[in-house]
Amino acid sequence: MEYNRKQFIKTGLISVAGSFAINLIPACGAKSDEGQEVSPPEDLMQEHGLLNRILLIYDHCRMQLVNKADFPLMAVSSAAAIIRQFVEDYHEKQEEDYLFPRFKKANQLTDLVNVLLQQHRAGRMLTDKIMHLSKTSPITEDDSKQLLEALTAFNVMYRPHEAREDTVLFPAFRKIVSSHEYDSLGEEFEKNEQKKFGEDGFATMVGKVADIEKQLGIYDLTQFTPAI
Repeated sequence: MEYNRKQFIKTGLISVAGSFAINLIPACGAKSDEGQEVSPPEDLMQEHGLLNRILLIYDHCRMQLVNKADFPLMAVSSAAAIIRQFVEDYHEKQEEDYLFPRFKKANQLTDLVNVLLQQHRAGRMLTDKIMHLSKTSPITEDDSKQLLEALTAFNVMYRPHEAREDTVLFPAFRKIVSSHEYDSLGEEFEKNEQKKFGEDGFATMVGKVADIEKQLGIYDLTQFTPAI
């Protein structure tokens, strides 16, 4: 009788403890999911998506210049302003302040980092030129030629630039920092973005890019689907 009573109490305690633990698991999991931050590479790759849409704007404007067709030159100026404000002064600065120094400290991919940094500088010089040439309308024939060359040089450089970052640099970043540092950098990136652009900074920039696409008539995605 005594043995059965003790066994009953023991079994009951185990059941209660097990039930308590099971109830805790979803709560802890939910809390983790709600608090999960976007990782630094994921954040940067989303911003590359915005850059890609501006490269498409540049592509369209380049073709208009080649064909000597009319288009709102202000669209180039507005796109270049986003490149300067969001891509160069914010996105690239994040890479230069947080990623590049860590790769150099770890002595990893240093040759790639040096080329990327050199291309950042070249990109800023091209943006200066694009902003200057797209200020006045109507544009002269000589300025039109220079603008075409600058837009072409920018796109030719940045497509492989961002592709190399997405496929080589960003995946390697996870391996050279601790889990704690990796997570804290994601939070810091988010704070920096909100401090510079407000609560919905990225969404605001995407909206501005969409407005330029609509102005140029290239917003509707279906127009790029080939007739097969």
